[in-house]
Amino acid sequence: MSAKSSGRTQSAITLQSNLFVAAHMPLAVALGERLADLIAEPDAFMPALEQGLGELADPVVVVGIHSVTPGLGKVLGVRLPLLEAAHRSMRKATKKTPASLVLEITDRLLDNEAADVRWFGMWNFERLLATDPEPTWQLMRRAAAEAGEWISVDTLAHPFAAGILLDERRWSEMERLLRSPSRWERRLVGSTMATMPHLKHAGSGDKTVAEHGLRLIGQLIGDAEPDVQKALSWALRSLVSVDTAAVVDFVEEEAERTRATDDGYRAWVLKDTMSKLPADAQKTLKTCLKGIRRRPGAPSTSLAAANAAESASADAAPRPRPSSREE
Repeated sequence: MSAKSSGRTQSAITLQSNLFVAAHMPLAVALGERLADLIAEPDAFMPALEQGLGELADPVVVVGIHSVTPGLGKVLGVRLPLLEAAHRSMRKATKKTPASLVLEITDRLLDNEAADVRWFGMWNFERLLATDPEPTWQLMRRAAAEAGEWISVDTLAHPFAAGILLDERRWSEMERLLRSPSRWERRLVGSTMATMPHLKHAGSGDKTVAEHGLRLIGQLIGDAEPDVQKALSWALRSLVSVDTAAVVDFVEEEAERTRATDDGYRAWVLKDTMSKLPADAQKTLKTCLKGIRRRPGAPSTSLAAANAAESASADAAPRPRPSSREE
């Protein structure tokens, strides 16, 4: 297929998508308003939501989203602008609704088999963090533990980042995820750091965000999982806008370590970060990382992986039995 014909195909697909969204937008807004009336009736809310989203679904989306998101499972196939419009409409109509009712509905949404229904629930988290932080964090932790693909993880990154900015004690949530055996929870660390600088919250552009973020990335870089590596490079690119000098120092130090150990996992992250760095830093990295490649099957080299293995070994070691003392 020529570039010209490929461009025409993409334009046709975009046009079809825009027409579908425009035709279904009134239904999406009406669905959100209808759900707002049912917010105190979870047993009625859930079937109304599923029926309404089914009417908004596009079979084309189901095929496309599965092709880029392995492991997604069931999805209704609602285009993002329509899903967002329905949620925005519901949120607007429930501004004065008690948070306890929204929490109960969110709990139900997270249990749903369809991924887009669960995302609809995740979008409630940031709203709930301001009024009911502890039960909301409990739901967020559960959602993170159950996530099995990158869309859900990156959706959760937004409320995780917002929650940390609301309460700095929540940085401990990232420390907890560093050693998780789940690559999706480890990816959430990188995704959260990548998202944070772009939030409209006090402190999102503060250099302490870069300081915390680089420390966390420093513990995860060297992870063997490509999904984690992608999030780490995304995070580094985002943090350049917060503290360019600190990021440059970090990547140059890591590049030296990468060169000394021939670490392909670290090299991939640093190379993928390069486009956002100043020209002189790019030149230094290109020279330092030349020829270093990932080796599939090699173990993780991250500090987090080493610490997790050490902890697991300590937990598995037999404990000495107390000696008996003769009377």
